Amino acid sequence: MYVETDEKEESKPKLPSSAPGFYFRHRNQGFAAHITASPAALRLVRELTATVVTLYGVDEDAAESARLVVSELAGNSVRACGDHVPIVVEVYVTLLGVSINVHDPDPSALPCRRAVALSSSEAESGRGLALLDLLVPGWQVRRSPVGKQIRCCLRSVSPAQG
Repeated sequence: MYVETDEKEESKPKLPSSAPGFYFRHRNQGFAAHITASPAALRLVRELTATVVTLYGVDEDAAESARLVVSELAGNSVRACGDHVPIVVEVYVTLLGVSINVHDPDPSALPCRRAVALSSSEAESGRGLALLDLLVPGWQVRRSPVGKQIRCCLRSVSPAQG
C-alpha cells in the first residue's frame, strides 16, 4: 500500500500510493495529503501524521498531539462542509515544532468556540477548539482563493533539532 514517490531520496518516508480520493506527496520534512474526506481517508491521514513526524525526529508524545490536532481540524472541516469534502492536510516538521495546515473549500464556515469546559462529562462535543487552544495556541484561520486554511504549529523541539 505504501510506495516511495521519489526514489532519489531514500531517506524520505514511504507515502500511500494514489487512489481515487487519495493523493499524497512529499514536502520538506513532511507530507501533503489531498483527500476526499471519508472515515478511511481521515484514519490514514491521522496514522500518517504520527508516523511521518516521528521519522523526522519528533518524540512520540508530540507525534500523538500532532495526530490529535490533525484529527480535530480535519473533523471540523467535515462537520462544516459535509461528508466527502475535498480537503488538503499538510504536516511538516520545522525548527519550532510540527506545522499543520488544513484547507477546505468553504470560506464562510469558520470555527466557532462554544462555552464547554474540557472537563465537562456532560458535553458530547464542543471541546475541540479549546483543545486546540491548549495544544497549538495562536492557531489561525485564513481565507484562501479556494476556501479557507487553518494553520497552526505544535511547539516542540526534538533532540535532532537542538
